[in-house]
Amino acid sequence: MNKITRILAVVVTCLAIGYFSGTVTRSAITTWYPTLIKPSFNPPNWIFAPVWSMLYVMMGVAAGLVWDRIEIEKEAVKKALIFFAIQLALNALWSYLFFGLHNPMLAGLEIIVLWLMIFETYIQFAKINKIAGYLFLPYLAWVSFAAVLNGSIWWLNRG
Repeated sequence: MNKITRILAVVVTCLAIGYFSGTVTRSAITTWYPTLIKPSFNPPNWIFAPVWSMLYVMMGVAAGLVWDRIEIEKEAVKKALIFFAIQLALNALWSYLFFGLHNPMLAGLEIIVLWLMIFETYIQFAKINKIAGYLFLPYLAWVSFAAVLNGSIWWLNRG
């Protein structure tokens, strides 16, 4: 496979995982989520889909750039892509825990592990391809914000 094919394959995979993890979110957005007390900095619901779509594309491009180095740095690329796969699975799991199980506390604990895996993926990607590393920084920033938001929602609704 050439670089463009690899990038497209991972972008499509990321968007598909985002879409399917979003199915559990879509129903809860109109039923359970509106019943929660949210902090003043909670963004409007419409912002999440475009932001996540952009982040999934950036993740896919980053992973595709790393994957393209497989013939040159086989072990480092395999290690980095394992971290990538784990963080992507944790990303999907968060939606299920928060929106599917209606459990902000469990989702809040899981998002800490997710953040650590994103950070480790960033480190591994940056060693292989600087641009791939940089493409992970907005994702890391957004999940940092999401962790604060998740924690705030849990705190405001804990009773």
